Amino acid sequence: MDDAGHLPVMLDEVLELLAPRCGQTIIDCTVGLGGHAEAMLDAAGADATLIGIDLDESNLLKTKERLSHLAGRVRLFRANFADICDVMAEAGVSSVDAVLADLGMSSSQLDDPDRGFSFQADGPLDMRYGREGPSAADLVNTLGEAELADLIYRYGQDRHSRRIARAIVRARGREPIERTRRLAQIVAAAMPHKPTRRRKTIHPATRTFQALRIAVNGELESLERLLEKLPGIMSVGGRAAVISFHSLEDRLVKRAFAAAVESGTHRLLNRKPRTAGLDEVGENPRSRSAKLRAIERLVMSTDERIR
Repeated sequence: MDDAGHLPVMLDEVLELLAPRCGQTIIDCTVGLGGHAEAMLDAAGADATLIGIDLDESNLLKTKERLSHLAGRVRLFRANFADICDVMAEAGVSSVDAVLADLGMSSSQLDDPDRGFSFQADGPLDMRYGREGPSAADLVNTLGEAELADLIYRYGQDRHSRRIARAIVRARGREPIERTRRLAQIVAAAMPHKPTRRRKTIHPATRTFQALRIAVNGELESLERLLEKLPGIMSVGGRAAVISFHSLEDRLVKRAFAAAVESGTHRLLNRKPRTAGLDEVGENPRSRSAKLRAIERLVMSTDERIR
């Protein structure tokens, strides 16, 4: 088990598909609390090095301590993984042999009420990974009703988005919405009274919180930028794996990997996404929605050969 009860999702599958080896350069695009990173370096053995990227400074501090025994083999960067090429340039690396992007949140983020990612405990409505830019409270209290409805529908895929947005606008007219529990209560109260099958399985506010988190952090835009750069930074024989947690992410990964394969430079390592086994789901329920896709680079592109 990782620090603070964190379990790296689908660890065995990641190690199998990426197959880290001695002497490789590895990038963990979402190093989090360092669980995947430590395991990849242990599996690779001597002389493998790892570049860890994360926007969350508190996670980086914990990871630095966790990997202190590997200090000579690890470099950590506070950055958005969309800027992976800039990080590689700063690290003096032109290509990498293994890349992992685990798009899930770390337990330290979800379980800290002060971060505002969850409504399980009351906290400020923040949701920012890096603490810069507008918070979730800023969006909730300033966006127009139509904008809010579109945001909740697009990123949360909630068919009640208009009803939810209307309730939020009414509530903020009485008092600004600044706490997670109050927003969750507003959303729950806005739902139709007749129970639905979906409402029995997840809290009514789950999709709204997902939508706000994605919007606050520009998650899909950052993922698109990473996926655009990923094929070109891999060495021949290099592998990349992405773990997604909802259909919006998985769709982007699937399309990007399919395009790389169609270009003739890459191959899929698994035609269907890997999912967590029953034992892992039982031990770590957050892994239930995880999907793992991986590709391998076969050759350089024509443009690269010309250069």
